[in-house]
Amino acid sequence: MVLLKTVVAQASFIAALMFYLGAIYTSEYFGYFHLSFYSLDFSFAELVLQSLQLLKYQFLVAAVLILIVVAAGPQLSRLLSWSSRRAHTRPAASTPLAWLSTAITAAGLLLLIFWSEIQPYAWTAPLTIAAGLLLGQSRNVRGNPPDGLRRRAVVVFASGVFLFWALTQATQQFGEEDAKAHAADVVDWTSVVVLSSKPLSLPPPGVQEEKLPRENLLLPYRYTGLRLLLERHGRYYVVPADWKAKTDAVYVIQESNDLWIALRPGTQPAS
Repeated sequence: MVLLKTVVAQASFIAALMFYLGAIYTSEYFGYFHLSFYSLDFSFAELVLQSLQLLKYQFLVAAVLILIVVAAGPQLSRLLSWSSRRAHTRPAASTPLAWLSTAITAAGLLLLIFWSEIQPYAWTAPLTIAAGLLLGQSRNVRGNPPDGLRRRAVVVFASGVFLFWALTQATQQFGEEDAKAHAADVVDWTSVVVLSSKPLSLPPPGVQEEKLPRENLLLPYRYTGLRLLLERHGRYYVVPADWKAKTDAVYVIQESNDLWIALRPGTQPAS
């Protein structure tokens, strides 16, 4: 029963963390397209899945490195203690591992000072500090038994705060980078063709409006040159094929009886 409660608690924490990171990523991503995250009505499950966008090379390398540093701490402590016993000497009051922990933490603080200079990878600063603090909590890192529970709890809490900060900063960076990469190839997005019973406020030259010559058509106005950014609950968020992030708007087309919307392949590269 205790094991089940522990598993449920850990699963709930992981799900909540993934939801938070997914919300941060989605907000940053669609914010680049001038869309409010709250207006898109993403569900809890959708935001949890969005957090998987963080599985990138830089993030995975950083995560592996910090795991190696933390996991190697106890092993290095035992190795140093074994070497001291072999030499018939008492463990030093401050082992090389303690110096390493201090050096890593100091390096993180130095990176923090140069926060603006190391953009967009400033999240490595709190990550480095967290790694140094966690390494300093390894058993016998200073040649002595572990510190009191209260002191260790404070240090672990501080490490968690720095890790949380690093995750937030990295998520924001990845969201913006992915949005910029997506916006660089607007012409390749899914093409949208709209037929309407009346003229729409979609300005040229990016959008082409055509009045079909046949009479008695229910939907005589045709709009082309549009690309689909997102479809949510019958709302189509579209942009012109020549869309520019800094100057152009995103248009929202709501499904209705006065509209017919078709989705077609975007411009494909020549084979």
